[in-house]
Amino acid sequence: MTLPLPSLSILRKNLLKSVFIILLSFTTSHVFAQDELLAAVTEDAPELAAENSWFENFLNKLGADGEFDADKLIDFSILPGPFYNPEMNLGVGVSAIGLYQIDPEDDVSQLSSLVINGLASVNGALGVGIHNKTFIKQDTQRLYIDAGVYNVPDVYYGVGYDNNHNDDNKVKLNSRSIEVNPMYLARVSEHVFVGGGFDFRYSEAEDIDILESLIPVDDLFESSTSAGFNFHVSYDSRDNVLNPQQGKIAQLDVGVYREDLGGKTDFEVFDALYSTYYSVHSDDVLAWQIRGRFTHGDVPWDQLSKVGGGELLRGYTTGRYRDKQMLLAQVEYRLNLPWRHGMVFWAGAGVISDQFSELLTSNLLPNTGVGYRFEVKPKVNLRLDLAFGDGDTGFYFNVNEAF
Repeated sequence: MTLPLPSLSILRKNLLKSVFIILLSFTTSHVFAQDELLAAVTEDAPELAAENSWFENFLNKLGADGEFDADKLIDFSILPGPFYNPEMNLGVGVSAIGLYQIDPEDDVSQLSSLVINGLASVNGALGVGIHNKTFIKQDTQRLYIDAGVYNVPDVYYGVGYDNNHNDDNKVKLNSRSIEVNPMYLARVSEHVFVGGGFDFRYSEAEDIDILESLIPVDDLFESSTSAGFNFHVSYDSRDNVLNPQQGKIAQLDVGVYREDLGGKTDFEVFDALYSTYYSVHSDDVLAWQIRGRFTHGDVPWDQLSKVGGGELLRGYTTGRYRDKQMLLAQVEYRLNLPWRHGMVFWAGAGVISDQFSELLTSNLLPNTGVGYRFEVKPKVNLRLDLAFGDGDTGFYFNVNEAF
């Protein structure tokens, strides 16, 4: 007798329960008693999609109702979440996600967004980052503002793959940084934008602990100040900037940093990317990206091209792998699940080198991972990502997709 196969919707619900439990068990092993939390999650998982459940009511109180209230000046949601990594130890992050409209009569521009991310950890790490995207006059103009102030533990393994890949080269430090980057864009044709902005960054390393490392660290004892103009051109046919379902973007940003503008050194940065998004079965999305960051001149230690962190090759410690040139590729499948849930699965690889001509012969840094998504507001996702690199692992609590 042939048994009937389960429907696709049932498979998706079961997948959501299974992966959600796995992700929570991984993160809370550093935070709570794992057995108690797993039991609670297992018991409540079948109710995740039920309307008017305690979970939905709790989220509504935080503003995470999946809706946009146009009557509010800024419609905010506030979501906390724990994190753990070897540098910062145990901590908590809080994301305030706000949506707004400049002109209520503008039916072309997508919703503008203001995301404020704060963090604090038991070993004294503190930081706040602001990411603002404003869409103006039928989306003929865009204003992007990124800013942050951080005082966090950090690591330094020198410069170049050979130094970075050696665990014995680890240097511990405390990094204090300030960054401000406003950017104005104007639409010059249906999908083409041009614009410019200013970039200011200050970094200072404190409490430098060389441990057993033999790499040169003289640069770390001097603070770094970078100031320059940014020039932007892009082709952008994405249906939504924050969470694209289809379309593509080809973008080039050129940063020219000079002592005359307030920096300590003269150098240039060329940041290029190409991303494509395909809408597939049941509103799933297949996305892939190629991205490169290439520098020239007297580049300070904090402005070298890096991989790792929550966007550029998840799974590697931020700042471990750095050099003048960087190139990466990543592909991701974004699975739509019942209610406001989702999952992602991805793989990627990247390289770093001193010279542009050496990129294709450099050692490969692979990564892969799985993530959980929850739609906080329309087209705004909270993301929890578990990523694996070459001998490294990362867990990320953030807002919106990595690319």
